[in-house]
Amino acid sequence: MLDDLVTIALKAGAAIMAIYAHFDPATMATKVDGSPVTAADAAAETLILKELARLAPEIPVVAEEAVAAGQVPETGRRFFLVDPLDGTKEFISRNGEFTVNIALIEDGVPVLGVVYAPAIGVIYAGGKGQGAKVANVEAGNPGPWRAISVRAEPHGGLCVIASRSHLTEETKSFIERFSVADFVTAGSSLKFCKLAAGEADLYPRLGRTMEWDTAAGDAVLRAAKGAVLTMDGKPLVYGKRNQKDDVDFANPWFAATGRFDPFASAEQ
Repeated sequence: MLDDLVTIALKAGAAIMAIYAHFDPATMATKVDGSPVTAADAAAETLILKELARLAPEIPVVAEEAVAAGQVPETGRRFFLVDPLDGTKEFISRNGEFTVNIALIEDGVPVLGVVYAPAIGVIYAGGKGQGAKVANVEAGNPGPWRAISVRAEPHGGLCVIASRSHLTEETKSFIERFSVADFVTAGSSLKFCKLAAGEADLYPRLGRTMEWDTAAGDAVLRAAKGAVLTMDGKPLVYGKRNQKDDVDFANPWFAATGRFDPFASAEQ
């Protein structure tokens, strides 16, 4: 199924780029939560939902824009999580750091994931027991795949990667607990993929995210032997419904890591 998800993500990326080429910021809308949404979000999600229904009609799909419209399916032990265009702010600002995200969840764990950055021309994929991989994409076709994995904790200090658009004061304070040699920012779920490819060591997110924001990148990172841990040091879980203090599918704060335990290694 991972290869099928790659194909779907590539098609969605093509739909996004057709709009990106002539995008007018005046045409974007604002959702109830204040976040922006464009025609590219809608076009990509419509395509992905159609393709997933053809691929696996028995598996429910939780997709960002459908949920925003009140269309929330019942979720059992298996379901898809879809963010058709993660990094809408990056799309609008035209820096290219936006992604298509498709993940399969089983028993609360992201077991398959694809992250495609069509403007940059790179796609990441990973699955439980399958490892993680990356390929460059030209004219909509991926080139040779290369295996990726997280790197060992560097001796000279960490490379910390954080959100370009959502760097909170809490996140900054968390980062200050560590010996940091390099600090970089990136948009969308590419931050998980940079960890998976051994290009960074820690991505803390002490701020609001939803499951569709993280699931595909989380799957790639786990397949690369990394982890996404909540503030109590436990793996992030998916399919969170009827939460006492938050809406369905909302994530708690987390730290995504390579071969490094931020809760055991923080400087006191």
